[in-house]
Amino acid sequence: MKFTLSWLKTHLNTDADLPTILKGLTNIGLEVEGVENPAEKLAPFRIARVLTAEPHPQADKLQVLTVDAGDGALQVVCGAPNARAGLVGVFGTEGAVVPVNGMVLKKTAIRGVESNGMMCSFRELELGEDHDGIIELNPDAPVGQVYAQWAGLDDPVIDVSITPNRQDCMGVRGIARDLAAAGLGTLNAIVVPTVEGVGPGPDVRVEDADGCPAFFARAVKGVKNGASPEWMAKRLKAIGQKPISTLVDITNYIMIDLGRPLHVYDMATLKGGLVARKGRPGEEVLALNGKTYTVDETMTVIADDEAVHDIGGIMGGEHSGAQDGTTDVLIECAYFTPERIAVTGQKLALTSDARGRFERGVDPAFLDDGLSIATYLVTELCGGTASEATRAGSPPVANKIVTYEPSQCLALAGVDVPEGEQKRILESLGFGVQGHDSTFEYQDGVPVTTPANWTVTVPSWRRDVDGWPDIVEEVVRIVGLDQVPSTPLPRMPGVAKPTATAEQLIERRVRRTAAARGLAEAINWSFISEKEAASVGGGDWTLANPISEDLKVMRPSLLPGLLSATRRNMDRGAACVRLFELGRRYFAGQNDGSWERATVGFVLAGEKVARGWQTGKAQAFSAFDAKGEVIALLAAAGAPAANLQSFGDASGAYHPGQSGTLRLGPKVVLAEFGVLHPSLAKQFGLTGTVVAGEIFLDAIPAKRKSGFMRAPYAPPALQAVKRDFAFVIDEAVEADALVRAVKGADKKVIVDARLFDVFVGPGVEDGKKSLAIEITLQPGEKSFSQEELDAISAAVVKAAGKLGGTLRA
Repeated sequence: MKFTLSWLKTHLNTDADLPTILKGLTNIGLEVEGVENPAEKLAPFRIARVLTAEPHPQADKLQVLTVDAGDGALQVVCGAPNARAGLVGVFGTEGAVVPVNGMVLKKTAIRGVESNGMMCSFRELELGEDHDGIIELNPDAPVGQVYAQWAGLDDPVIDVSITPNRQDCMGVRGIARDLAAAGLGTLNAIVVPTVEGVGPGPDVRVEDADGCPAFFARAVKGVKNGASPEWMAKRLKAIGQKPISTLVDITNYIMIDLGRPLHVYDMATLKGGLVARKGRPGEEVLALNGKTYTVDETMTVIADDEAVHDIGGIMGGEHSGAQDGTTDVLIECAYFTPERIAVTGQKLALTSDARGRFERGVDPAFLDDGLSIATYLVTELCGGTASEATRAGSPPVANKIVTYEPSQCLALAGVDVPEGEQKRILESLGFGVQGHDSTFEYQDGVPVTTPANWTVTVPSWRRDVDGWPDIVEEVVRIVGLDQVPSTPLPRMPGVAKPTATAEQLIERRVRRTAAARGLAEAINWSFISEKEAASVGGGDWTLANPISEDLKVMRPSLLPGLLSATRRNMDRGAACVRLFELGRRYFAGQNDGSWERATVGFVLAGEKVARGWQTGKAQAFSAFDAKGEVIALLAAAGAPAANLQSFGDASGAYHPGQSGTLRLGPKVVLAEFGVLHPSLAKQFGLTGTVVAGEIFLDAIPAKRKSGFMRAPYAPPALQAVKRDFAFVIDEAVEADALVRAVKGADKKVIVDARLFDVFVGPGVEDGKKSLAIEITLQPGEKSFSQEELDAISAAVVKAAGKLGGTLRA
């Protein structure tokens, strides 16, 4: 919401300077986003008179001027066709910065003739689009004076961010009302002129009362459209609005000034009366922005007997808009239901200043006054004769009444505001206050206080106020949020108990472990595109109204976000990318939260080992690197990493021959990992070998333990014993199966088993392989005897034999 300081002062009678007003806006909850004073960038440009104008000796289209800007005559080369002796214009001195292009003016030679500065056009000073010639001012303009001051451009433009609940501040008058309530001046009375009507009003009616409860209109015949008066055009241009014509500018001006959107129709283009009705499937309207929109039965439109002319409350049609030759107009002042406006705007992806106000909720009690003001301005500036007003439907103007006790301000907000000040604030904001104030008296010698009890009538322009807490908010907002005392919450005595849940503790350990292993954490959106979701099996949740087509589906996997981040890093020259993310995947599930699953994902891409004189060529990552990361992160999460089973059945996102899953039993999948499928890597623009993995934290069985203390460290009293075995076994048998079998031969004393060598070649028959396994034996209270070691060895050989393994000779 933009407005100039002078515009604000047409509603607010105040002597406050700009810094005070800006501070006041912030204190009452209207955040100031920026302030810009056009006079600041125009300070070096002064009024100057052209003394002489001679042809340039080396160029037919240039002239050599002698210019007086108050400091004596200067020579200037100028190419403007209207440059002539005696002209008074605007001169940019040496060192000035031209606003339109940032060029710094300096003394220079143009075709061999010295030039000192520049005579400027409106476009070069960003004061308009006219650039056919230099600015021509009144001959009596004071030479040497700063142009911005003389032209009245020293008027700061204030940009305020309006929250969705403050529909009353979508007009300059609403902001002035708030500042007056805060003590920065007094609110000027609004003048609603009376325009006598001649003849019946235009034919308008309402058929869609849910979308447009009220449609008021007046006709004005015999108008003469043209350029807006200077005062109106100046205010609109100052806030970035381009003046179009008087009729159009009047509607824009009232919308910004009073927060009341209106629309003007050229009656010559209408076929019959206007009706506010629901759209019909397939109907189209060419809007004022030059785009064609298709409406449906969920939208409210304004139409005549033949076509739709207006997307109700959002944007008018190009066909029926006021033109230069318009002579008869119909002024629409309607109330549109905020919810309908919001849905229509979202469906059509169409935004406008009118939509921003109607979907917040304009004042339903201001239709007659808004129509009268618009009619007066049309007849005053464009002439013509106005008709009577037609009032179709009725706006929702039922009074909202709230019971309020002034003591509730202290109870809820902690700010003790006197009753009289609370009443002044509320009445200044437009609230009606009735009821009795608090009283103090003695009854039978005993002091008795009767608390105040008020009945507060909410003004029609504050649809956001529903109950007494909202009344407290209004009082505290005007008093100043900085007056609310900082009161710490009570704390229980003693040492604070841990607040992190078991799931949060697991995530912390996993995050620390991943970082310690050299992975950088990435934080991606929880939404991805439909194409990305399809690449990992498709998502269960799709947004009906996403903020972007690239953020439409709730992710079923963390891989798309990580792969996109990997590509961005590699596009910027990263030779090695090691990323991980701890987040949520989303699936269709029950209301018990099973649809949101905690997951850790990672991607390794680029060079695992850079090329070097010792290492040789650069080395890429492999599926075994992915498996190593998975096992380490699972161990950090508390999973029994040493007891997991490996299967080669990862999802379609991975290379079918270089990937796998880790499971706890045949059904519980804890992780999948491997080399990324080439087609998926290509889709994300990645080259070379890319490995990845996902750990499903929600699948890890929870450990049952009391408290947060770790188990005491109790190292074994005796040294462990290690034994090596080499087994010849069929090549089809997985090494992991053999390691598990060996480890299970005596679960009491065999604490670890690992594969340390694989051999195929001389001494091993075809179709066989030699697997060397190291087992670790941990004695208990006494060392192993030879007989015990022989018995354990026999049990290991027997366990391997069940898989067809024999000791290698």
